[in-house]
Amino acid sequence: MNEYITGAHAVTNDDITRLQTTYGLCGGDLQHIKQLGEALGDKISEVIAQFYVWLEQQPIWEVFFSDPGKADKLKTLQSSYWQDFFCGEITIEYITARRKIGAVHAQIGLSLSDYFASMAAFQDLFFKQFSDITPEQMMAISRMLMMDTGITVEAFNLVSNQTIADQSKAMMEMSTPVTAIWEDILLLPIVGIIDSSRAQDIMDSMLTRVAEQQTKVFILDISGVSVVDTAVANHIIKMTKATQLMGCQSVISGISPSIAQTMVELGINVGKIKTTSNLKDALKYAFAETGVAIVASEGTL
Repeated sequence: MNEYITGAHAVTNDDITRLQTTYGLCGGDLQHIKQLGEALGDKISEVIAQFYVWLEQQPIWEVFFSDPGKADKLKTLQSSYWQDFFCGEITIEYITARRKIGAVHAQIGLSLSDYFASMAAFQDLFFKQFSDITPEQMMAISRMLMMDTGITVEAFNLVSNQTIADQSKAMMEMSTPVTAIWEDILLLPIVGIIDSSRAQDIMDSMLTRVAEQQTKVFILDISGVSVVDTAVANHIIKMTKATQLMGCQSVISGISPSIAQTMVELGINVGKIKTTSNLKDALKYAFAETGVAIVASEGTL
């Protein structure tokens, strides 16, 4: 079941010890919970029924649970959840199941605020239904619920962060389209802001394509770069120098007067890197370097 939690390690006995220590759950607490579970029997189903009366009045019901099949499946899962809860045992399987809850919530788009509200409502209904619970039992239940919530939230965040990272990577790949515009000539137009992370992704894409295509000239067009500071300029120079080490001549095009002035004021040393003010001049240079001659056809003005 660990496949539901991308990036999470498999649960170990050390995790169990850590969680019990973190949330203050001792053997006595687990014994209280187990004894209460034995006394409750099937009465927990009454609380679940009351909970669904509450849930049907919430906005999330229509979005996630209005389908009868989904609602019935959820009721079954929740019944299983509380059966495991009142066994009073924290096992590897128990923690993994709680992780799965957080992962599934993240995958279907159920927010943490809705999850917290649901847990609070259930706890409130439970304590009202069984008002004769001792303070020790109530404290044990509260600690166990806090642990469950912590595990669920951690898994939720792992999946959400992984989703964001995957989306960012996909957008980054879309924003760095290395294109073969002619034999032995690659072009990469950069648009927007360049930070360290994006610069590394751009360099990885550049070097991979240069190696694959055995490219002779690489044109890096920065006319769409909105801000050029010392960091950006250094990133750009590193990119071009890296391609040169692979035997590929680099050209930076789109050097506007303002960018040129900025780079001079910043004292950026472009060294022997070829630069042009526009893409047209960069293409002329690339064609000359690769021995391509552009000849106007007959009848062309």
